[in-house]
Amino acid sequence: MKLRFLETGKWLALLALFAMGVMSAAAQDKKTTPPATTADSDPTAKAVAPSNPVNHSSVDGKSYVIGENDVLEIDVWKEKEISRTIPVRPDGKISLPLVGEIQAAGLTPMQLQDDLTHRLKAYIENPEVTVIVGDPRSHQFNVVGEVMRPGSYPLSQSTTVLDAVAEAGGFKDFAKETKVYVLRPMPGGTSQRIRFNYKQVIKGKDLQENVSLKPGDTIVVP
Repeated sequence: MKLRFLETGKWLALLALFAMGVMSAAAQDKKTTPPATTADSDPTAKAVAPSNPVNHSSVDGKSYVIGENDVLEIDVWKEKEISRTIPVRPDGKISLPLVGEIQAAGLTPMQLQDDLTHRLKAYIENPEVTVIVGDPRSHQFNVVGEVMRPGSYPLSQSTTVLDAVAEAGGFKDFAKETKVYVLRPMPGGTSQRIRFNYKQVIKGKDLQENVSLKPGDTIVVP
């Protein structure tokens, strides 16, 4: 009996030593294996820049014609005193250091950029000028009255009255859809009134009323 007891104790001791070895190895492995790092867990991790950054400017610098009240972002490389964000005045001009007053309305951003570059050559060696229309306020139309989202919207060349109503969220329940009209500014401070019968147009009738909008047009929905 005593011998069996000694043999049993020996086996228990060996099992205990084995278990301790497994636990020690697991602990060592846990220490030596680094945790996976991500941009969220590691504050030193650098975010990878997208290969195709988004261009936030929707204005075509070659075809867009600058107008009154447009806000221009003019950058002259390494010349912070000249670079600035500036609105086009009602007379169509802007003022910049060194070049003074210069006509902006009626030009495309590329044309104005070339003009500024030419003028600055008298003062700066190889000036690098960039002109961007930051806020195309002259190329907007307005929608007022019984629509879901009245307000001002950017104008594209193909925007019609029907497009504008859709962009404003459509009519409210009590809108007078047959009595919509467009107020168009005219020279001399007058305005032209263009009627638009929505119910006829969507039936394919009186399509001439679905005119293409011009800058400054206001659609009135009674």
